[in-house]
Amino acid sequence: MRQPREGEFITIKSYKHDGLLHRTWHDNMVLKTSEQSIIACNDHTLVTESDGRRWRTREVALVYYHRHFWFNIIAMLRKKGVTYYCNLASPYVQDKEALKYIDYDLDIKVFPDGEKRLLDLDEYELHGRQYHYSKEIDTIIKYQIQELVRWIEEEKGPFNTAFIDIWYERYCQLTHRYKHNNRK
Repeated sequence: MRQPREGEFITIKSYKHDGLLHRTWHDNMVLKTSEQSIIACNDHTLVTESDGRRWRTREVALVYYHRHFWFNIIAMLRKKGVTYYCNLASPYVQDKEALKYIDYDLDIKVFPDGEKRLLDLDEYELHGRQYHYSKEIDTIIKYQIQELVRWIEEEKGPFNTAFIDIWYERYCQLTHRYKHNNRK
């Protein structure tokens, strides 16, 4: 399958360890693809929960997915600064339907002032028992938490303000072009 191209829209689907659909994000504009990663952006995008509930995100968000790291990063561009929501999750795969990954419950939220919070430890422990997370998965997730914290502290990738500025600007350019071309 070919990589999505810059300016195309993709769907993102998260699953739980048992293979059941967890959540779907519609209409994510691709900003960059490589063999290793995808950077996309969404703005007030429709999200569908596994139980059918639907809601919209509140702001523009840059999203970063990697084929080798067990986390993905959502940078929410808010008036008070960038807030990051980082999911501990399997590396993504992509098919004709969507970009897909398994959500492993744990999240790290990073606030504009730099405060970091590990979230949903109770959910991780519950699902670990319920879905029988292997010792290997548990080891990988714990290692990837350390790697993710290192990225945060070193301002690597999406945690760097230049990354945010460059990719938000590119999103604005593509959105302008998309709107202009659809008026013709």
